[in-house]
Amino acid sequence: MTKMACVLEPPLRMSVLSEVTASSRHYVDRLFDPDPQKVLQGVVDMKNAVIGNNKQKANLIVLGAVPRLLYLLQQETSSTELKTECAVVLGSLSMGTENNVKSLLDCHIIPALLQGLLSADIRFIEACLRCLRTIFTSPVTPVELLYTDATVIPHLMLLLSRSLYSQEYICQIFAHCCKAPDHQTILFNHGVVQNIAHLLTSMSYKVRMQALKCFSVLAFDNPQVSMTLVNVLVDGELLPQIFVKMLQRDKPIEMQLTAAKCLTYMCRAGSIRTDDTCIVLKTLPCLVRMCNKERLLEERVEGAETLAYLIEPDVELQRIASITDHLISMLADYFKYPSSVSAITDIKRLDHDLKHAHELRQAAFKLYASLGANDEDIRKKIIEAEHMMDRIVNGLSESSVKVRLAAVRCLHSLSRSVQQLRTSFQDHAVWKPLMKVLQNAPDDILVVASSTLCNLLLEFSPSKEPILESGAVELLCSLTLSENPALRVNGIWALMNMAFQADQKIKSDILRGLSTEQLFRLLSDSDVNVLMKTLGLLRNLLSTRPHIDQIMSTHGKQIMQAVTFILEGEHNIEVKEQTLCILANIADGTTAKDLIMTNDDILQKIKYYVGHSNLKLQLAAMFCIANLTWNEEEGSQERQDKLREIGIVEILHKLSQSTDPNLCDKAKTALQQYFA
Repeated sequence: MTKMACVLEPPLRMSVLSEVTASSRHYVDRLFDPDPQKVLQGVVDMKNAVIGNNKQKANLIVLGAVPRLLYLLQQETSSTELKTECAVVLGSLSMGTENNVKSLLDCHIIPALLQGLLSADIRFIEACLRCLRTIFTSPVTPVELLYTDATVIPHLMLLLSRSLYSQEYICQIFAHCCKAPDHQTILFNHGVVQNIAHLLTSMSYKVRMQALKCFSVLAFDNPQVSMTLVNVLVDGELLPQIFVKMLQRDKPIEMQLTAAKCLTYMCRAGSIRTDDTCIVLKTLPCLVRMCNKERLLEERVEGAETLAYLIEPDVELQRIASITDHLISMLADYFKYPSSVSAITDIKRLDHDLKHAHELRQAAFKLYASLGANDEDIRKKIIEAEHMMDRIVNGLSESSVKVRLAAVRCLHSLSRSVQQLRTSFQDHAVWKPLMKVLQNAPDDILVVASSTLCNLLLEFSPSKEPILESGAVELLCSLTLSENPALRVNGIWALMNMAFQADQKIKSDILRGLSTEQLFRLLSDSDVNVLMKTLGLLRNLLSTRPHIDQIMSTHGKQIMQAVTFILEGEHNIEVKEQTLCILANIADGTTAKDLIMTNDDILQKIKYYVGHSNLKLQLAAMFCIANLTWNEEEGSQERQDKLREIGIVEILHKLSQSTDPNLCDKAKTALQQYFA
C-alpha cells in the first residue's frame, strides 16, 4: 500500500497545479497568436490581470510567460507598442516575490532589457528602466550584473537627459548597485558626479531624492569622491550648501536624513572639517532630531547609526552630541519600544515594529559606544542612564548577532574607564556574560569581546581574579592560534595584561597553556602587533628575580635563541627596544645573568646597541649593562672584567660625555660601579 501511495503522489500534485493555472493558461496561449494585434491585446490583458495579484504573477511565470515576453520584446518585427507593453508586464512580474525575480533572472532578463535601452522610443526606454530598477533593487539580484558590460554605464549616463523618469530610475539603479569601492570608482570615472549634480535642483522631488541617495553611497568611505563633491557647483551654489538646505526641518524626513548622511560621509572622508558649522550646527542636530521617539522606527535607527558614525573619531563632536536634546536619556527609550501601551493604532505598523525592535537596540548600543569612546564624564552619564548595565548584559545574550556585536562594542567603549572597571563593571559581574560570548561567537564579535577582556584584565580591575579562575588562560591561549591577526593580538595582549605583576602560579599557567612552541611561533609572527605584544608578555613574565630565575632555568635556552633571532632580524626600533628590555630583565636575575655572560654573541649585540645611533636602543642596552655590572651582587667583579675586555668601558666613557642627560647619567652610574 505504501508503494502505491508513493506512485500516486506526483499526479496528485500536478492536478492541483493544473487547476490553479488553468485559468491563467489562456493569457499565455494568446502570446503565440499569429495575429500581432491579438498578441498586443493579450499582453495588455495580461498586464491588467497581474497588477497587485501575486498569485496570478506566479502562475504566469510557471506557465512560461517570461521567455515568450522576452522573445517578443527583442523581436525586430514587434511594434514599439508591443515591446513597451511586454516591458511593463515584466516590470509588474518583477514586483512580486523574490522567487519571481529569481525566475526572471534565470531567463536572462537583464541583458534583454539593457538591449532595449538602445531603442529611440522614450516610452519603451522608460518601461525597460522601470523594470531594471525593480530587479536591481531586489535583494536576490547580484549588483555585479550592472557592471559586466562596460558599455552599459556610459549609455545610462547619456539617457539621464531624456526624461524625468529616466533620471529617477537611473539614479535609483546607481544608488542601489554602488556597494563596493570598485563600484564607486567605475561610476566616478564615468562622470557620475557631474551628470547627477544638477538633478539635485530638479523640479521632481523623486529625482532630487534619488540623486541625493546616489551621492550618499558614492561619498561613503571614499576620500576621492568626497574631495570632488566639496568643490562641485550647482547653479552657483556649492554642493555642501545644497545638502545643508536639504537638512532643514520643513523638508521631508527622508531628505533630511539622506542629506545628513552625505555631509557625514564627506566629513568622515576628510573633505569637511569636524568643526565646520555645517557639521556642528546643522548635521549633528539634525541627526539627534531623528532619534526622537516621535520619529518612525527606521528613522530613529538610521539617525542613531549615522550619528554614531559621524562622532566616532572626534571627542569634541562626542561632547556636543552628549549635551544636545538630552540625547543620552532619549536613547534609553530605544529599549522600551514598542511598549504594551504604545500609541500605535495601525496594527500593520505595530507588527512591523515588533519584528524590528532589535534594530533600535542595536542602533542605541552603537551610538552609546561612539559617545563614550573618549570622555570619562560621558561614560559616567551613559552608565547612570536607567538600567544601562543590565541592558548591556541582556544585549550580550540576544539572539541577533548584530545586537550582540553592538552590545559588546558598547561595553568595550565603557571598559576604557578605570572608574567604571572598578565600580559598575564589578557590581554587575559583566565578565561572566563576556566570557560566555567568547566561548562561541563569530570573529567580528570575538575581536571586540577579546579587546574588552584585555581591559578587564588590567591590574587595577577587580574582575581580573574571577576571570582567571573561570579558565581564561586556556581561552586566550586558543585565540593566539587564530588565523585572524586581530584575534592573535588580543589573545596575547590579554595574556600580557594578565602576567603583569602576577604571581608565579599564573605565570606558569600562561607558559604551560601557551606552550614554548607557540610562544616562539608568535615571536616570528608576520604581524608586528602580535610580535610587540608577545615581547610585552615575555617582559611581564620575566619580572621579579625569583620569577626570572625560575623561568630562565626551564626556558632559558629557547628565550635566548629568540632574543638573538629578533636582534639580528629586520625589525623596527620599537621591536628591538622591547627585546633589549627583556635582556635587561634577564640581567636582573640572580642565576639568569649567567645565560647572558656565557653567550658571547649576545654580549657583542649589547655592545653594538649601546653604541647605536638610536637613543632608545642605547638606553635599553645601557639597562642591560647597569644590571650586569652592579657591584653589590655576587660575581660582579668577573662580569665587569669580561665587559671591559670586550670594550664596553671605552664606550661608557664616550657616552658619559653625551648631550642627552639621561644617557649621560646612566653611563656615569655604570662607570661608578667599576670604581666603587
